[in-house]
Amino acid sequence: MDVAAPGLAAARLPRQADPCAFVIFGAAGDLTKRLLLPALYNLATQRLLPEEFALFGVARADWSEDEFRGHLKTALDEFATDSIVPHLRDQLIGRCRYVRGDLSDIATYQRLKSALGDHARAHNTRDNCLFYVATPPDLFSVVARLLGETGLAKEAEGCWRRLIVEKPFGFDLQSACELNKQLLSVFAESQIYRIDHYLGKETVQNIMVLRFANGMFEPIWNRDHVEHVQITVAETVSVENRGKLYDHTGALRDMVPNHLFQLLALTAMEPPSCFDAPAVRTEKLKAIDAIRPLTPEKVLADVVRGQYRAGRVAGKAVGDYRAAAGIAPQSGTETYVAMRLGIDNWRWAGVPFYLRTGKALAARKTEIAIRFRSAPLSLFRDMPVESLAQNLLVLRIQPNEGAALHFNVKIPGPEIRIENVRMNFKYEDYFDASPSTGYETLIYDCMIGDPMLFQRAIDIEAGWRVVDPILRAWRESDGGDLSAYQAGSDGPAAAVRLLSRDGLQWRAIA
Repeated sequence: MDVAAPGLAAARLPRQADPCAFVIFGAAGDLTKRLLLPALYNLATQRLLPEEFALFGVARADWSEDEFRGHLKTALDEFATDSIVPHLRDQLIGRCRYVRGDLSDIATYQRLKSALGDHARAHNTRDNCLFYVATPPDLFSVVARLLGETGLAKEAEGCWRRLIVEKPFGFDLQSACELNKQLLSVFAESQIYRIDHYLGKETVQNIMVLRFANGMFEPIWNRDHVEHVQITVAETVSVENRGKLYDHTGALRDMVPNHLFQLLALTAMEPPSCFDAPAVRTEKLKAIDAIRPLTPEKVLADVVRGQYRAGRVAGKAVGDYRAAAGIAPQSGTETYVAMRLGIDNWRWAGVPFYLRTGKALAARKTEIAIRFRSAPLSLFRDMPVESLAQNLLVLRIQPNEGAALHFNVKIPGPEIRIENVRMNFKYEDYFDASPSTGYETLIYDCMIGDPMLFQRAIDIEAGWRVVDPILRAWRESDGGDLSAYQAGSDGPAAAVRLLSRDGLQWRAIA
């Protein structure tokens, strides 16, 4: 596609993706219009989509092809992350095709196969196909099975076929293992891309660069210098209209085995032998495998679950969780979870990792805060070491991507008075980066066959092995450990106590 952004030097661009057809199952849903289509448009403006590209939507909606294109055009105008260039939008929309059908019916896949074959012959996509399963999780294995039965999963004569699966990757360890078994019965592991959009964010990818490309950080990134780590993923949104689905999921399943554990793994991993997918994913897996197993007693002591009650978030009234549509009146589903984890390896022995996530909280914030140990004694008269402000490295993932380093300095004047200051780096101050959805890098990596930012079956199951004992302990406690918190707050009081018993406190969310 001849769609370069103005002023962008072609010599600085990565190579274009391979010729391919991008097939979205569930193309009538929110994911397509809010995230996938804007991401594809952004890739097109950066000249990263190939000339030989087509988008195929598959859904049950009773649309003609022109109606499908009209739906996408309206969606892109509404949800684009930057101003639209009309002729570039029209060029992308003109490459869209539609296949109507039931995703559980093999006839739908037979029609798709015929349409893909016709398009490949006419437009030279070389039979490369990227299948994106943007459906409810109960259809993941159905789509994979029917792709296999119609021969669409088969790679032959130099073409590739890849499958992208959205979270949730299972409901617990058993279901995750079963889903992996079903997917792997059709596709090879190298063909499966389990996507976590958090890993498309610049600051998440920058964790490895910051650690391993700077000689000042890696020597102190260990138990000798780090006191503890806090990882926060806070949301202001309530369950809104997702009550029925969310009430069967909860914050733990929704966020911890994927988003939070990926952030933990990038923070805690050992340096890989080289910067390629096998080496990086192996070290991340080792970090998850090293998380100390939680006994039922430790779950009750070191894991907090909460549920929001009525309050105000950003000045807007938010109702009680149990009063939302689709929620059981006496629901025990958690909308907040916090935990204290240990990592049993040489680097992190004795260093607690505190994780928390929740809905209807005071602010939208995702960050990793590494707190370094205090100086062993104060050399400054009348100032005990405990009165010094803490040294922190804070990696901000959203909403304002960047990093901040907190340290102590002398206040100007004749007396020795010490103040904590912050050196603040923001991506927007240094780089002219266009707004993005977070999916651009991930979709592009799928198209070029780079699996570094995606999880393997073994990685998914490792995360669930940590979470499964928590789910079991909660079932056995019969909801007696569920804490309430007011919408618009930082979470339940029990989470504050989780850190205060260690003489610590959470960083403020707001």
